[in-house]
Amino acid sequence: MSAFRSGLLVLTSPLAALTPRLAPILTSAARLVEQTLYVHLQPGLSLGGPAQPHSSHVQATVEIINLITGLYAGADAHRHLDIRVLLTNICTKSPTPPPSLGSVQNLAHPPEVVLTDFQTLDGGQYNPVKQQLERYATSCYSCCPQLVSVLLYPEYNPGDTSTEPSVAPYSSGFSTSPVPKSPMHPLQGYNHVAVGGTFDHLHNAHKLLLTVSCLLAQKRLVVGVADKDLLENKVLRELLQPYTDRVRHLSEFLVDMKPSLAFDIVPLLDHYGPAGTDPSLECLVGLGELALHQILLLKNPDQKENEEDKVSSSSFRQRLLGTLLRPPYKRPDLPSHVYVVGLTGISGSGKTSVALLLQDLGAKIIDSDKLGHQAYAPDGLAYQAVIKAFGTDIVSEDGTINRKILGSRVFGDKKQLKNLSDIVWPIIEQMGREEIIKAAAEGKTICVIDAALLLEAGWNNMVHEVWTVIVPETEALQRIIKRDNVSEAMALSRLQNQMNNQHRVDQSHVVLSTLWEPHITRKQVEKAWTLLLERIKSQ
Repeated sequence: MSAFRSGLLVLTSPLAALTPRLAPILTSAARLVEQTLYVHLQPGLSLGGPAQPHSSHVQATVEIINLITGLYAGADAHRHLDIRVLLTNICTKSPTPPPSLGSVQNLAHPPEVVLTDFQTLDGGQYNPVKQQLERYATSCYSCCPQLVSVLLYPEYNPGDTSTEPSVAPYSSGFSTSPVPKSPMHPLQGYNHVAVGGTFDHLHNAHKLLLTVSCLLAQKRLVVGVADKDLLENKVLRELLQPYTDRVRHLSEFLVDMKPSLAFDIVPLLDHYGPAGTDPSLECLVGLGELALHQILLLKNPDQKENEEDKVSSSSFRQRLLGTLLRPPYKRPDLPSHVYVVGLTGISGSGKTSVALLLQDLGAKIIDSDKLGHQAYAPDGLAYQAVIKAFGTDIVSEDGTINRKILGSRVFGDKKQLKNLSDIVWPIIEQMGREEIIKAAAEGKTICVIDAALLLEAGWNNMVHEVWTVIVPETEALQRIIKRDNVSEAMALSRLQNQMNNQHRVDQSHVVLSTLWEPHITRKQVEKAWTLLLERIKSQ
């Protein structure tokens, strides 16, 4: 059966029976849906009778929270799926009556297929039941006009206990959660609820946090999204999604879940956020000192070395290292049978060590520093032009250009530095292109141009991909001090005169990091190399 881009999964089994069946149900649904899978909980719904079934309110209990936790925990086994549990018909204990369920809810991705765990006695795709399912789905949500219905019939294994959600209790250091321990005890709702986070690359642990927050909120949910200073110490913060992108993804997800709520999405610029200024807030989820509600952290089922044991954005960003972030450039002006990578990074980033690893894997390394030395040599292409521009007093007794004197002449003088760059950079580019042609003649298929100034000099116009090596600038500072035996002020000045990590990453196809142990760097480079070979082969 062909796959559908979006689907609606209507779960009808009693809650007690549903929890151990989640894994096979999700596996069956994942075979049919490629992208977005909405989940609608309606335990006890019968699709076999003559009467048209209607959606009814489901009381929010600890059992419901555990079921939702299981859904999002199980979703990590199906990374292609964006699973969203819909809350329109789930209500908490509140003095305010829940909203009526008569209207049809619009969804960001109208379902093309509606699925269910409801089963007929004969185990077939019984048309009247499918018709009832379609009527039920379209009475609740906006669906595609040509809606298809499927009865899943997952392969249940009663003895399989591995379907229980893999979760660990959240530990906050604050007061004990007021969430009752009895599975059937109704949850208390609050008019105004707040939650905060970075919400980078929205993942299933985020979705669980937001779902619980929406479930508890009756009127308004305030969502603080970390920005600016709160991002400074994030691991691989250069790979964080921009604030506007994170807010856009959040907004779509929240409105899909519970459109009856008012959502205030605000920048979180300190650790207190709206909780310190908004007296109307009654409940914080996963945060401080009001009516704290603790949630369960989802364990990372595919935890790799150096990753957290919980599902987290930092682990996701680590998995981005070595992968292709944007399509490669097409370079018809380069030899057709050679692929060129430009390798760059700030001083102290570990770029040279990555270049050596790539050389070991078979790449031809073109060192721009060596090309620069050749260009300044007495027989080099830049020699006469540099002396003409900066005077004969930069020439040493042996006839070579004294790079220290030349450097002092241009350091701190932007006009003079530009004059020098305008002379030397085009010559190094010309020499680099000649090296690429030589490498192609030698039968090399991959060239790596090792150049700290790759982007500043515009040499990325002769590569298919830009690869950037990053470490936090504080780490780079300490490496420069130790490596070059210079003062902190000198090292800092050097970094401040370079393009920063973020600007490099924004123009890069692949990002690597040498922040951890050398063997982890090697694994990253080997991963990037393997993926590169696959890209080249598929051309």
